[in-house]
Amino acid sequence: MKNLIRLHLFILPLLFLASCGNNPLGKKVKEPFTGNKYESNARFFRAVGKGVSRDDQVAWKKASHHAKSELASQINTRIKEVSDDYLSSTEYEDKSEITAKFQSLSRLIVNTQIADLRKIDEVKYFNESDYTVFIAYEIKKKAMFKFLKKQSELDNNLSAREKKIINEMIDEQIAELDKLDD
Repeated sequence: MKNLIRLHLFILPLLFLASCGNNPLGKKVKEPFTGNKYESNARFFRAVGKGVSRDDQVAWKKASHHAKSELASQINTRIKEVSDDYLSSTEYEDKSEITAKFQSLSRLIVNTQIADLRKIDEVKYFNESDYTVFIAYEIKKKAMFKFLKKQSELDNNLSAREKKIINEMIDEQIAELDKLDD
């Protein structure tokens, strides 16, 4: 009986310690492309994508698509912030129309082409069954705004007044970016 009690006194704390070591969320994983180098900042829009597939090209396409979608989302959100901020500080009669035009212009540009897209890193892994690809892209904000300005000039659906307002908004953003370069 004493041996059984001693055995319990030895095994129970051991089981308790072993159960404390297990994390209910699982093992923490550190993926590549983390840190400031891969995060958006005042000068760059940046995004990282991950793709997994049995085929390396499919994994690459998934990662690329995910990263580009994230960039498009950031750009679209930023353009909306710019147009809302600009139009709230100006006094035009049809503010909402200009905002809608500017947002639709930004969506058109994001949906068709992202200007000055650069791949800054890529890593591919194979674990005997699947490929995992990580891709990091960046876009210079200044180049994106210049591209947006050029597209607004070419848009025949905008009136001269709308083009002027949009160009003022974009010029203001470019000027802010130029201040960062000084």
